[in-house]
Amino acid sequence: QVLLVESGGGLVQAGGSLRLSCAASGGTFSRYTMGWFRQAPGKEREFVAVIRWKFGIAYIADYADSVKGRFTVSRDNAKNTVYLQMNSLKPEDTAVYYCAADSKHSGTHYLDLEYDYWGQGTQVTVSS
Repeated sequence: QVLLVESGGGLVQAGGSLRLSCAASGGTFSRYTMGWFRQAPGKEREFVAVIRWKFGIAYIADYADSVKGRFTVSRDNAKNTVYLQMNSLKPEDTAVYYCAADSKHSGTHYLDLEYDYWGQGTQVTVSS
């Protein structure tokens, strides 16, 4: 069983930055594919970013087109934590942000059904 706890959300003006953290406990963190998703009011949960072990060489990050160039996902295996650095925030980035973990390395991990564990979410609100 893996427990995920997000933090770092809040209210920020458009153009500002936030860094979300997701602390994991249980399991072997370094082996997990870690993803970030978000859900805005009245909308379905959507993929934001993923970082996964690829080709037995390094961790590879991937992003939704809507955040590419503005968001950066990273991980610190020594701290069992994954981060989402969000820059140049826009009002349309307002949502509850969730981190998720999956023990598998295969698959795109763009779909929420691919993940085994979820955090409780943290609210990000971007004012115009």
